[in-house]
Amino acid sequence: MTPSEIQSIKQRFGIIGNAPSLNYAIQVAAQVAPTDMTVLITGESGSGKESFSKIIHALSPRKHGQFIAINCGAIPEGTIDSELFGHEKGSFTGAQEARKGYFEVTNGGTIFLDEIGEMPLGTQARLLRVLENGEFIRVGSSKVQKTDVRVVAATNVNLLDAVREGRFREDLYYRLNTVPITVPPLRERGDDIYLLFRKFATDFSDRYRVKPISLTTEAVQELQRFRFPGNIRQLKNVAEQMSVLETDREVDARRLRGYLPADQASRLPMLVHAAGTATDGAGNNYSERDLLYKVLFDMRRDMTDLKKLVLDLAGGQRPHETQELLRQNSHLFSGNSMAVASYEGPNGRPLRAENTGNDYILHPRDLHVEDATDYEEEPQRVEDIPHETEEETLSLEAKEKEMIIKALKKHNNKRKYAAHDLGISERTLYRKLKQYDLEQA
Repeated sequence: MTPSEIQSIKQRFGIIGNAPSLNYAIQVAAQVAPTDMTVLITGESGSGKESFSKIIHALSPRKHGQFIAINCGAIPEGTIDSELFGHEKGSFTGAQEARKGYFEVTNGGTIFLDEIGEMPLGTQARLLRVLENGEFIRVGSSKVQKTDVRVVAATNVNLLDAVREGRFREDLYYRLNTVPITVPPLRERGDDIYLLFRKFATDFSDRYRVKPISLTTEAVQELQRFRFPGNIRQLKNVAEQMSVLETDREVDARRLRGYLPADQASRLPMLVHAAGTATDGAGNNYSERDLLYKVLFDMRRDMTDLKKLVLDLAGGQRPHETQELLRQNSHLFSGNSMAVASYEGPNGRPLRAENTGNDYILHPRDLHVEDATDYEEEPQRVEDIPHETEEETLSLEAKEKEMIIKALKKHNNKRKYAAHDLGISERTLYRKLKQYDLEQA
């Protein structure tokens, strides 16, 4: 399909966005629409799966037939067979007259079965017969009836996992999954998030007769970084809340965060744009290549610090000095991926510092010092080894804190230049600022 044809479908069905994954899903829906193939639409809740079922029906030869959307999770298990396939009079308590089911009513049309993963196993067997032979039997009847209905199903769960757990029939899964369509979640659609927000803000301004909400540049970046587990439905709710509650119609990032739950914020460290640039936490723009170089240089600085630490440890330090060096450079051993750091000392023996989560276990018998035989055979914890004076540790920390403050003042709080002046990486300086509570310095 040409881009103009895809754009025409978007305008017809009110779909907003230009994400490549969205355009591909629309293209697949349009290509499969003229056939009678069964379609399975997968995507998270609130991502707009029902819109694709309408595209398939409207572009198919069945467009003049009836279209019915059914939420399988909203119908009680005891009545779903009656709703879908109908029942005879007296077939169960309360069945005072015969009733046609959806498969009988929509003969020649399309049925959209949303949340198909919630359908009971017994009903799944009945549905499989409809898909295979076009036959069904009303509840309480023995007469086989025919129907010509196209089925479009949708789910927000992994049906293969449901098959493995015995909650969904494997034969039905493969019968439904003739043509799969994946609807992308909102967080993967990039600039579409802001386009949708503007559309919703305009709609609500017309409804409530107020000026449309607008966002600052920082607020737009904050909006695009948000994870949106509720997808389009959640974004629409946020736009409506702001349209009603905000007195100042231009909203900045701080006020926007008040409408976005903190526990749903994105865990991504930066926002990557389509143009190949990224924004860090300070709002600075970098190309992807610059970011890669920056990470590599930071890693090299940390490795230099780590080598210096190892040389100090291997150079005959006393136990309490070794423990102090480990404490001061604990950031070099942080993270689950480095449970044990192992290096070779000057005597060829391994030198190990083991991270146990809350402290370090030093193996002193691996150090090459004169009185190594006096150490205990079992590794000792940091807190079990006596320290000469607490004042020495405090004075070292105070000196380090003082030097950091001086460097920041010298460079007008520009951390990049302060870190360069101190001979440490910007990331290490950031950790030190948090350690000494100097983030506002």
